[in-house]
Amino acid sequence: MAAVGSGCSSAAAGPGVVSAGALEPGTMSADGRELLLTQGKRGVQGLPWPFPNTPRRVPAHRRLKYISLAVLVVQNASLILSIRYTRTLPGDRFFATTAVVMAEVLKGLTCLLLLFAQKRGNVKHLLLFLHEAVLVQYVDTFKLAVPSLIYTLQNNLQYVAISNLPAATFQVTYQLKILTTAVFSVLMLNRSLSRLQWVSLLLLFTGVAIVQAQQAGGGGPRPLDQNPGVGLAAVVASCLSSGFAGVYFEKILKGSSGSVWLRNLQLGLFGTLLGLLGLWWAEGAAVAHRGFFFGYTPAVWGVVLNQAFGGLLVAVVVKYADNILKGFATSLSIVLSTVASIRLFGFHVDPLFALGAGLVIGAVYLYSLPRGAAKAIAPAAALASGPCTHQQPPGQPPPPLSAHRGDPSTEPFLPKSVLVK
Repeated sequence: MAAVGSGCSSAAAGPGVVSAGALEPGTMSADGRELLLTQGKRGVQGLPWPFPNTPRRVPAHRRLKYISLAVLVVQNASLILSIRYTRTLPGDRFFATTAVVMAEVLKGLTCLLLLFAQKRGNVKHLLLFLHEAVLVQYVDTFKLAVPSLIYTLQNNLQYVAISNLPAATFQVTYQLKILTTAVFSVLMLNRSLSRLQWVSLLLLFTGVAIVQAQQAGGGGPRPLDQNPGVGLAAVVASCLSSGFAGVYFEKILKGSSGSVWLRNLQLGLFGTLLGLLGLWWAEGAAVAHRGFFFGYTPAVWGVVLNQAFGGLLVAVVVKYADNILKGFATSLSIVLSTVASIRLFGFHVDPLFALGAGLVIGAVYLYSLPRGAAKAIAPAAALASGPCTHQQPPGQPPPPLSAHRGDPSTEPFLPKSVLVK
């Protein structure tokens, strides 16, 4: 629903006239008919839909929001579940460092093909563009080395964390990245958070602490080769790196004119080189002995493709999803991961885990609310009790329906990087 600002709209709401923030498409009249929204001299008026027996077609933008929600939920949950599945299968285990490198290679090649399509298949124009953007503007290119290093480290840490923690526990604990991103945004970008957001961050931390206390207490059977302490350390380090990299990326590239695909290509170049360096340092001898694709199965390739293309897919659809929708998608993905973990891995949900997960889901939703959402009850109360105390100045037109929708000043800070690593 649209966010409502602190002020009330036009004076008293007469019959058929409501405030701009209290009525939006889909509102029903007393006889069950959908209202059309018209704006005239008296404000926003609700007129019954003239064809009660004809169903209204769902608007295109609403369909895109539903599609975006589904994509975000499936991508968030499926990546965690698929990594957990491949890392707990019996038999030969693939090298996580090779999977990280392959994901970066595929991501870079995909972005290169998309840039090629943007240049209408003209190889010469593409080469000139890349020469200018990557080599001539080498300062901007090298600025991406730092976030690329951190993202590569983060991707490797995710494999370590998911290998040692149940998927549901990881999914809940990984929401600490919201807390780290918020803290780094305050420190590095001088952003301010609302009181509701600080409360939601406190709830988030409390919920994660409860879940980890349940995990430490031995919630359910635990394989011998898994160490929850190592998993917790890895997920905390991953959250710290994710928060810092996202804010740093926004800080150094603010005002940059580079496209999403160019920035992903540049990150992919550094990510591939740094991933190969990490592979050589951590598992170089083993990879040389057994081979780069040792332990790869169709399920492993599914994980690699999900990492490579899932983030790019989210980058495309995320522009259709507002902050509330993204928070809702995160909450749904936690529920989906928990249900799937019960079915796939025999995960046991006890009251302590349910309490912690519920706090995290509520905190994510509260944090994603616009700043004016806490005052959204005021217009509804004004409609029931009479004129609101803050009147619209005489002679001033009523605010449009979208006065607060998408306004950056009313939206909370969430990671603005569309590069979902």
